[in-house]
Amino acid sequence: MAKEAIILLNMGGPNNLEEVEMFLTNMFNDKNILTMKSNLLRKFIATMITFTRTESSQDIYKQLGGKSPLVGHTKKLVAKLQKRVGDDILVDFVMRYTPPFAPEVIERLNRENVDKIYLIPLYPQQSTTTTKSSLEDFEEHYHDSEGSAILVEIKHFFENFTYNRALIESIKDRVGSDKYQDFDIIFSAHGLPQKIVDAGDVYEKHVTRHVEILKGMLKDEKMDFHEVHLAYQSKVGPMEWLKPSLEDRLKTVKSRGVIIFPIAFTIDNSETDYELEIEYREIAEELGFKEYRVCKCPNDSELFVDALVEIYEKMR
Repeated sequence: MAKEAIILLNMGGPNNLEEVEMFLTNMFNDKNILTMKSNLLRKFIATMITFTRTESSQDIYKQLGGKSPLVGHTKKLVAKLQKRVGDDILVDFVMRYTPPFAPEVIERLNRENVDKIYLIPLYPQQSTTTTKSSLEDFEEHYHDSEGSAILVEIKHFFENFTYNRALIESIKDRVGSDKYQDFDIIFSAHGLPQKIVDAGDVYEKHVTRHVEILKGMLKDEKMDFHEVHLAYQSKVGPMEWLKPSLEDRLKTVKSRGVIIFPIAFTIDNSETDYELEIEYREIAEELGFKEYRVCKCPNDSELFVDALVEIYEKMR
């Protein structure tokens, strides 16, 4: 009987403080992140960024318990998905910048004589900086291993209805018994340099379409927020990034409270648990918001597991 595998792909996050430097080094040496043609120049810039950011990044992860929450959530998601699909299908995950890396997972797959591998990047919207990077990394290592399985990939799933139901349920949970009209909701997407979008990256188009889909679902559910917004977080450096920034958008919101939904992430990480929950909360308090609430990512929710099963079955 043919043996199949589902491999979830994500950027990863430090499993401990010692891995912070590894995480930064690998991320900024990624040709899809720093896009200059010269490998030597990329390595030099990556070294400088890593040197200047390691200590401050370690301080962030100390506040999160000494590690990224991403890997723990992913392990729980994998366990639930494995239980759902049964033992005849292997379920595992690969991280781009921290362990488990592609080669060690591929070695296990080859030992199990898997002959079809379904690759699902855990990024709802497609981008060269995330989806392309993760798929390329796995596929290059797999071909180097001389494995013979067929690789099947998906590049985005923001249109999946069940996945979006998971998002709607997370929003409902965060609002609770309060009135939707008392809040604006901001869908906060991870930012991207404008030059990457100008070069043909479809991420901004996908994010915009995703927000429109969710607006329709909010309306159908009679979740009548005061206003619905899109903004971008995590800008670094002097170059132009996608706009509006989350900070600028917060300054324009006029309601007493705001709900933040991290639309570009499926798994909570430092950008959600620290940047949104701590840093932007301080900004919101300075701006006078009476309520500032951040929604949880789907993580290992049952609806997200349902969505992944649907995605896998559609790929078959």
